[in-house]
Amino acid sequence: MKKLLYTFLLCIPMVLVAQSGQNCEEAIPVSTGIHTVDVIDGEAPIPVCSTETTNPANNGEWYLYTAPAGEDVYVTVTSDLEVNSGGDTRVQIYGGSCSDLNCIVGDDDGGDVGNGFLSIASFQAVAGESYYIAWDNRWSSNGFDFEISEADAPPPSQLTFTAQGVSTSGSRLAVVDMNGDYLDDLVSISATNININYQLEGGGFNTVNINTTAADNTPSWSLAAGDIDGNGYNDLLYGGGSGVTFMIANDNGTAFTEISGPEYVFSQRSNFVDLNNDGNLDAFVCHDVQPNVYYINDGDGNLTFYQGADPDGIPSGLGLVSNGGNYGTVWIDYDNDRDMDLFIAKCRGGDTQAKINELHRNNGDGTYTNVAGDTGVNLADPVQTWSSAWGDYDNDGDMDGYIGASSTSDGPTKYMRNNGDGTFTDISGSVDLSGTPLGIENAPADFNNDGHIDIFSNGQILLNGGDGLSFNVISQTVPQSGAIGDVNNDGFLDIFSNGLFLNNGNDNNWIKIVTIGDQSNRNGIGARVEITSPGLGTQIRDVRSGEGFRYMSTLNTHFGLGQDESIETVTVYWPSGVITVIEEPNINETLIINENEALSVDDITGNNLRIYPNPASDVINLETTFQLKNAIYSVFTVDGKRVLNARLSETNTIDVSNLATGNYFIRILQENSTYVQQFLKK
Repeated sequence: MKKLLYTFLLCIPMVLVAQSGQNCEEAIPVSTGIHTVDVIDGEAPIPVCSTETTNPANNGEWYLYTAPAGEDVYVTVTSDLEVNSGGDTRVQIYGGSCSDLNCIVGDDDGGDVGNGFLSIASFQAVAGESYYIAWDNRWSSNGFDFEISEADAPPPSQLTFTAQGVSTSGSRLAVVDMNGDYLDDLVSISATNININYQLEGGGFNTVNINTTAADNTPSWSLAAGDIDGNGYNDLLYGGGSGVTFMIANDNGTAFTEISGPEYVFSQRSNFVDLNNDGNLDAFVCHDVQPNVYYINDGDGNLTFYQGADPDGIPSGLGLVSNGGNYGTVWIDYDNDRDMDLFIAKCRGGDTQAKINELHRNNGDGTYTNVAGDTGVNLADPVQTWSSAWGDYDNDGDMDGYIGASSTSDGPTKYMRNNGDGTFTDISGSVDLSGTPLGIENAPADFNNDGHIDIFSNGQILLNGGDGLSFNVISQTVPQSGAIGDVNNDGFLDIFSNGLFLNNGNDNNWIKIVTIGDQSNRNGIGARVEITSPGLGTQIRDVRSGEGFRYMSTLNTHFGLGQDESIETVTVYWPSGVITVIEEPNINETLIINENEALSVDDITGNNLRIYPNPASDVINLETTFQLKNAIYSVFTVDGKRVLNARLSETNTIDVSNLATGNYFIRILQENSTYVQQFLKK
């Protein structure tokens, strides 16, 4: 057989060309061991999978690796060898076919040898599957060696993702439920098409292309999702370079109607949120070169455009700097008073106010105040950032901020610990952030379900060590930035990027929570969800639409439980002020919580609270035997609408002068106790 093969090769030179490595179709078969790249002079690999730079190369050299039959293996491809010391390489690894390559992983500067510019890329290979390895000449065309190795499993501290082929058209932008079955779907967008891979309960997807009218604006900068008309199907917001387009789902989710306004908006990050707390979902869009814009929902799904401060919209406005600089917004309850505040990550060169980050405190009365520069808040920074990641990284009950830098020109990435009193401490110097990447995408998620929130930052995962102070930077198995959600309903968060990447998971427990609003908006966006388990204590999440910079991640709320085998309570603080408590829910499954099944303020009584004067004209005074300082007070109309919300400070006096004449309830939340009384406003 060897002689016949040798004769065949001599007679038909084309077989030699088929193993030349000049392009994907001619990739050279390789297995474990050392291989030599003599020169990189073939076709450049596209797309670029490595995240340190997105710049394409001029040439590439292609190889084909096939995993052994019968077993999955953990594969590492590396040029980080002593023989290459001082070299500079970049590698891309793909799954799929040459006509439809899907990024698995890539690496530019993951090495340690010499100058640190060599490459290390690892991935979970499926038994019998083939993968393309492409070295490019972005930095060097000189020859070098690389090594392929196989292991049974990744290191214990490692995360792994498996690429799965999926049919898409348009830009892959969202992981969110689009048909009301509470399962995350994959959403891709083009100018005339919404491509949805509906997750099937039994696994896999049903791919549907929904044709739309040509959108005036495509989501070239951001995409947000939320149900603005309350029909059970999520609508979409396209943040474009010159305007905003809404795609409104019909009553069975099978078609969308385009609504585009004539206003010029240089859109950046967009969000859905109930800005005025009337129970209707509004829209907010960052403006790059002017004050921010927002769209107030009248309750029938009709949206009215506002920009800046407006007495009929948001009287105080939300980012009024004339030349904008507004890039990445995230809505968070940073002060734990049960309403949503706004952090704006700014980006602008030069000495200008447009580059100073802003934190807008929700005053609970329809107005907001930028407190970023207040004493102790420490968030009015000129960090060149496009997005920030907010989560309770140290599990102490309040939201901390990871302010990701896109450039070091005005300061590096900052890690701000919430002190629990509305102020923040910069602990960047106490946390090793040396390996964290620069870039525009930062979002929080617990990828290994250990009960400690990680940070997905520009194609790398900062794996939380459990104390909120130590993070292990995972880059070798992580896809590029993308949307986050559970797309195979196994309780582990996956990534939709230049392809679909399934989290291989582990044996940690979890719970997934779906919030369905009634008095609040249908999605429950703006709700605070809190769980308590025996080993991990209390964890918190806010339901948000639009995180990071560009992508739309799941509206379902995920909690990892580590090895905890039970949950004591799940508490939802709804935007309306309603509180739902679920005791001892099942774990490792989805818990659906409906706001309309919760108690109303009429069902709660407290006799240890006195209000005077009652009736009241301008102020009410509170008298009680318990400690009121820092307690949260909420004032409701008799039909349950919350009209005031804030924390008590040094005095027990509340200004009610702006309330209309009528009957109201006041509720006091102090730790785990609730006190309610009724009063009359004259």
